[in-house]
Amino acid sequence: MPVKYAQRGRAASPGEYLPYPRPPHYNEIVISLGKLIIFLGVALVVIGLLFLLLGRTGLPIGRLPGDLMVRRRNFSFYFPLTTSILLSIVLSLVFYLLSRMHR
Repeated sequence: MPVKYAQRGRAASPGEYLPYPRPPHYNEIVISLGKLIIFLGVALVVIGLLFLLLGRTGLPIGRLPGDLMVRRRNFSFYFPLTTSILLSIVLSLVFYLLSRMHR
């Protein structure tokens, strides 16, 4: 038996189905979410490629003075403290310059 849809603005009688109302601009929200996910995926690929290229250049990223490395018999711990601080400063400057250019 085919499903019957009720007309807008009136209650459904027995046997009729009222579709769940979608919020206004539902399609635009879904499209913008899809674009955001694609952008984030492309950004992750670009960042990964940059890390690959930086690793081949011989720059000591991740091996700077101040990066903590503890090695024991059955345990090793590595925390790139200096690299994290340097990366934070560079990203802060990049986002600051991008926000200034956007104004």
